[in-house]
Amino acid sequence: MGLSTAKGINPADLGFFSTLASSGSLGAAGRELGITTAAVSKRLAQIEERLGLSLVNRTTRRMSLTPEGEVYLEHARKILGEIDAMESVLWGSTETPKGLLRVNATLGFGRTQIAPLISEFVKKYPQVDIQLQLSVSPPPITDDLYDVCFRFGHPPDSRTIAKLIAPNRRILVASPNYLKQFGEPKTPNDLIKHNCIGIRQGDEAYGLWRFAKNKTRTKNESTEDVKIRGNLTTNDGEIAVNWALDHQGILLRAEWDVARYLKSGRLIHILTSYHTPDADIYAVFAQRNKTSARVNALIDFVSDALRD
Repeated sequence: MGLSTAKGINPADLGFFSTLASSGSLGAAGRELGITTAAVSKRLAQIEERLGLSLVNRTTRRMSLTPEGEVYLEHARKILGEIDAMESVLWGSTETPKGLLRVNATLGFGRTQIAPLISEFVKKYPQVDIQLQLSVSPPPITDDLYDVCFRFGHPPDSRTIAKLIAPNRRILVASPNYLKQFGEPKTPNDLIKHNCIGIRQGDEAYGLWRFAKNKTRTKNESTEDVKIRGNLTTNDGEIAVNWALDHQGILLRAEWDVARYLKSGRLIHILTSYHTPDADIYAVFAQRNKTSARVNALIDFVSDALRD
């Protein structure tokens, strides 16, 4: 039985089903594909009829894959990935980036850094369509919801590829008015006496700031953990920075997010002889996208811009 026979697997259905599974519902898949929900349901029914199998459990609001649907999706993604790889081998560096690119980034960084760069990127590559989704925590790239994610820190999942985009360090800052009123801490332990602005993001241990004295960041350096306290906490970095600007306390924040305020003098870098764990910026993508022209073009574009 061939792949294109009436009963069996139609290659044209693989991309459709991958999009459907990633969307989470028939309606969302319809919006993604530019067709009606009824059309999505009809095509899914045709696929299941050809296979003689049920691939999706349907409910009024959500859908889930049957065990057969999980197998179908796994192999569909592998096949689609092989097709992308074959195209890259055939056309190589002469291929013009085009097609849909689903991008994820963290809230503050995505809003202030990635979104403007994407605007410039599509001017250079108008055949690329980009969907940008911002989230508090980076999603599992293996869920196939995104083609590339920009995140802080190396991901733990070995099934993904992580490319270092730019170095990034966290620093302690406070406004001149706050330091004038409450004094400037000289050691990490002095932070216990201060009002520290807390940020709850991702899986990081909340309220625990870790410091090391040696700026060369040796593997065997001793660290000092400080349990900070304060009356202001948020999950939004931009809000936390604004509180620091409003003289509310001491903030531990990525240098890219406060650099302009350090330059203007509205914030002051304190405890400069200590450092905290770095939060380098990575582009993370699945193995199947390692030869994708549009993925690599965007990563190179963002990397060049941030390093500049």
